[in-house]
Amino acid sequence: MKGRSMATRFITDKLGRAGLAAFGLILAAALCAPTQARAASGDVQNGAKIYNKRCWWCHGKKGAADGPAATFLVPPPRDFSMGVYKYKTSAPTTPLPRDEDLFNRITNGMPGTGMPAWNDVLSDKDRWDLVAYIKSLTDLFGKEANPPALDFGKKKMGADMVEKGKKAFQDAKCFECHGQAGKGDLTKKLKEDSGIREWPRNLTKPWTFRGGNTPEDIFSRVTNGIPNTQMNSFAAATTGNGKLSEEDRWAVVNYVMSLADDSKKVKDGVTVVKGILRDALPKDENDPAWDTAPSTAYFLVPQIIQKERFFTPTNDGLKVRAFYNAKEVAFQLEWDDRTKSMPGDPVAESIAWDTLTPDAVAVQMPIGTFTGNEKPYFGHGDTSHAVSMLYWSAGTVQAPNAAKLFDYTGSGKREEVDPKTAGFATSASYKDGTWRVMMKRTLTTANKEKVTQLEPGQYIPVAFANWDGSNGEAGSKHTLTTWYWLLLMPPTGSEVVVIPVVVFFALVGGQLAAAALMKKK
Repeated sequence: MKGRSMATRFITDKLGRAGLAAFGLILAAALCAPTQARAASGDVQNGAKIYNKRCWWCHGKKGAADGPAATFLVPPPRDFSMGVYKYKTSAPTTPLPRDEDLFNRITNGMPGTGMPAWNDVLSDKDRWDLVAYIKSLTDLFGKEANPPALDFGKKKMGADMVEKGKKAFQDAKCFECHGQAGKGDLTKKLKEDSGIREWPRNLTKPWTFRGGNTPEDIFSRVTNGIPNTQMNSFAAATTGNGKLSEEDRWAVVNYVMSLADDSKKVKDGVTVVKGILRDALPKDENDPAWDTAPSTAYFLVPQIIQKERFFTPTNDGLKVRAFYNAKEVAFQLEWDDRTKSMPGDPVAESIAWDTLTPDAVAVQMPIGTFTGNEKPYFGHGDTSHAVSMLYWSAGTVQAPNAAKLFDYTGSGKREEVDPKTAGFATSASYKDGTWRVMMKRTLTTANKEKVTQLEPGQYIPVAFANWDGSNGEAGSKHTLTTWYWLLLMPPTGSEVVVIPVVVFFALVGGQLAAAALMKKK
């Protein structure tokens, strides 16, 4: 009995092993009860107060998705009066979500939408009260008990399931929407039942999954589908006709999770593009040498400062690498884009929602030599702090891969500069939902008044912009970053190694001498 608490000894002595097991089940049920109780007996009046303070701006006064901010949101906010929800873990036999589903969406938010996470703002009780109020906005929930939970069956996870999942992914034709590499690159235009544009999820970015990215979350969506979208339910007792057995659905979960690419995820504190010294620069954007350079990932956010403001972005991230040598610097810019947008391409024309424009990307830096003083305004600089922009466009079928060099002295105030003055050249390719663009230019130029001068070892402000042509992005309608840093890493000299060693031995020698002196005294 050594090591057991008095309470455990008492229960074991009085109830025996079978009684202890039964007590464990009762205790587990008791621990789960508060969640169910809070879901069923939430305070609707308190929930209404919270809703009227926090939620109506998007969801509307009566939950009809007609709040003042709704017109700026894609996808639009949920219409609570309809009682139709996309993400649920209830059984396929019911269209209603479980209380826990509503609670989790309020708690965790929905990445890539206007729905934030409220776990840091609202208490558990407030969130459960909000669930109760949201359910009261439609009569579909009625007074029925919480819908039955989805049967997850026998969960199977492991490396041996990935290849099986890849085959099931192909058999169920998931690639038609999600792409062969899972990046959501389309071959046809998709829209929800409501008529709004639908973008398949990029499976290589699980942190963007709106309904969560745990194995159970993914299994529930493969099983239940997503109502009012092209994502169907694949639940079936046996395979065939696009349906998947339980084991195959778990195999698809394994395969989807294997696609995650963490290099695309923005990492806290990693904000500097580190250019690595290399005698021979990569020959193009797909040169294997790029794999040896560190990459830095950045969020892309919509441009809402200057007219014409932009609220409906599609591309959300950019990954950057850099090499340099004694004369030149080369950047590799990589981003996922669901469509290869080039006017004149019939496939791209058929997928575009509005007018098709070319995909494009740009790198912006201060003109001249940056001395560490005031940065220019990141939105194209100003009259006293000009910026230089390296710009690449996919162009058209007739004239692909356009490269231009601009200097800006404010929004809309630009001058095109001869790219030859900076040795500016580009190459680009699109494959499986990803653009790769290489930009190359000289470190310094004779025309210092129009082009950025790059010096190894110096931090240079750098910013990026991106345009998705299938989303009608052009001019000021695009995504961008604020200022970050470019650092052409200086070569490591012998002093970097020698000086610390000398200092180390000097300190050790000093300490030994002090110890000897103390001992002598």
